[in-house]
Amino acid sequence: MGRDVRLSLVQMRDAGSPQRCIEAAIGWIEKAASEGAQVICLQELIAGPYPCQSEDHRNFDYAETIPGPSTEAISRVAKRLEVVVVVPIFERRAAGLYHNTAVVIDADGSTAGLYRKMHIPDDPLFYEKFYFTPGDLGFTPIETRYAKLGVGICWDQWFPEAARLFALSGAEILLYPTAIGWIDEEKDEFGSGQQDAWQTAMRSHAIANGLWLGAANRVGVEGRLEFWGNSFVASPRGEVVAKAGHSEECLVTVDCSLDEIDLVRTHWPFLRDRRIDAYQGLTKRWLQ
Repeated sequence: MGRDVRLSLVQMRDAGSPQRCIEAAIGWIEKAASEGAQVICLQELIAGPYPCQSEDHRNFDYAETIPGPSTEAISRVAKRLEVVVVVPIFERRAAGLYHNTAVVIDADGSTAGLYRKMHIPDDPLFYEKFYFTPGDLGFTPIETRYAKLGVGICWDQWFPEAARLFALSGAEILLYPTAIGWIDEEKDEFGSGQQDAWQTAMRSHAIANGLWLGAANRVGVEGRLEFWGNSFVASPRGEVVAKAGHSEECLVTVDCSLDEIDLVRTHWPFLRDRRIDAYQGLTKRWLQ
């Protein structure tokens, strides 16, 4: 029998407080599970608003430990429903040491693994370097009951090197919980191109590595940012097989045939034809 995994992405807005955000996320997890989902991915920094529009020490109050309120509450639900849940949080690892982290909770409620965001942006209204230490766990897939997951977070989605390393380590599904949107003064001129580039970059990861890929984005207006939603799932051929709109809270659910990975890779044998003897320059910052 083939290996099929039902994947659900949760697209939601900030619910107004950490407790209400967790409760809302649990509601979506229960809905996804009722529709047969086995792997459920929440959006980046699930337990609050996106905190990085300014450099404000008060926003460190959104951070939590592991285990902590979000992971403990969702672990109980994951165990009850026998689902895998990707829970992205603002992690307080130690005094003065914070990460943008995804906790992968397995279907028995245990922690299957962590991913700490490796690429940390510092752009207008995305001042993440003020808050987050770069990850130290590398690009290691996380084994769960239903599939081996390669989990990146938002800015990681732009880097083909990360997707490739997840693939080479055996990931079957790439997941990118995300908080990305339009800056108010840029939307009219640049908005459509920015969104298209975002989707195109991730579709290219699915194609180049022959993997399923899901990107779960948030929606709603927070300060000067309008998060553009459009959460989607791409096949190993890069086809967008399901996509949300730009403003509604919803689920995006797809049945992912893991057997299709081998089929696609034998038709498009990019991994076979890689010239691993010729890529030493990729470990350099610049070659001139």
